[in-house]
Amino acid sequence: MKAPGPASSPALQGWLVIDKPEGLGSNRAVALVRRLTGMKAGHAGTLDPLATGVLPVALGAATKTVAFAADSSKTYRFRVCWGASRSTDDREGAILSSSPMRPSAEAIAALLPRFTGTLAQKPPQYCALHVGGRRAYALARAGLPVDLPARPVEVKALRLLAVPDEDHAEFEAVVGKGTYIRALARDLALSLGTLGHVEAMRRLAVGRFTLKEAISLDSLALRRHSLDFCGALLPVEAALDGIPALLLSAAEARGLVCGQRVIPREKEGEGSVEGLAEGRLVGAFCDRLLVALARVEKGGLRPVRVISC
Repeated sequence: MKAPGPASSPALQGWLVIDKPEGLGSNRAVALVRRLTGMKAGHAGTLDPLATGVLPVALGAATKTVAFAADSSKTYRFRVCWGASRSTDDREGAILSSSPMRPSAEAIAALLPRFTGTLAQKPPQYCALHVGGRRAYALARAGLPVDLPARPVEVKALRLLAVPDEDHAEFEAVVGKGTYIRALARDLALSLGTLGHVEAMRRLAVGRFTLKEAISLDSLALRRHSLDFCGALLPVEAALDGIPALLLSAAEARGLVCGQRVIPREKEGEGSVEGLAEGRLVGAFCDRLLVALARVEKGGLRPVRVISC
């Protein structure tokens, strides 16, 4: 989504793209951002402590758009170590079994089309999904059985980047929401007649958020008083790429914020409801500020989520 024009706010409202370091959990990273900025914060897409890379963090009003960013495609680069399965499906877990088999580059490349598209994937036992009201990883750590059913996930692209030696292979994947790279590596290995786990992983993108925009937590600590001036802070609507933007009058915006269905008058150069499909989600702006997300309904707009009042 492209906003109708620039806007400024005295408070930090928008998105930061954090380059999460290894060894730090996503929730801990968000807590650090919250402490450094003094703003309400939330993240779009959990990263394992082992993983590094893009962690989009929403500040203030942007937290109301987290779900849209979390639903976006994600791009990862990861290295698989063949020959051993681990309890966590990555190098941090205990070794469960080993195998002397090592796949060739040709065998790996030939297999990849089978792992592209919609797959039935069984999540790792060590994950944040709930089982009987408790996190799966908490049950696994307590030595309790964890049986997570397979569920459909989408792997939009998967390519082999390198085979540096017989024990390792490097990949890049573009996946949909809910896809576990650790489970993908595990299943690739099993289909190749061996065992395997993720040795390293880096997230390159979450939707439109990429490493090009990312800053480190150390950099954030140094720049926290000038984020809105140095380009590190992206606008609230940054998570809404592909969603049309409509400009409303002050009266129309007030009605929408109050929960009313409104019929915007067409404004030259700013688009209109006409031509948009019934049920289409749009961003409603007033005076260059995103005020709400709304759906097209019978020629008007019905509010879905108020962003700014």
